[in-house]
Amino acid sequence: MNKTKSSTTIAKLAWFKSSYSGAEGGHCVEVATGTAAVHVRDSKNLAHGNFSVSPTSWGDFLTYASTSA
Repeated sequence: MNKTKSSTTIAKLAWFKSSYSGAEGGHCVEVATGTAAVHVRDSKNLAHGNFSVSPTSWGDFLTYASTSA
């Protein structure tokens, strides 16, 4: 996992909000896919930056999360 503060490349990514994020502005997770990584950030606090994981790791996480809920 890589933690990235800010960069022009990250800023140009197409971020989308998690379908599990609340409409009231509560838990807001955004994800953007790049060519070699999946980037994750807290949309309420962009100053904290984001982290990135490999597409394989992201897929493993999604599989785990969907079976653990």
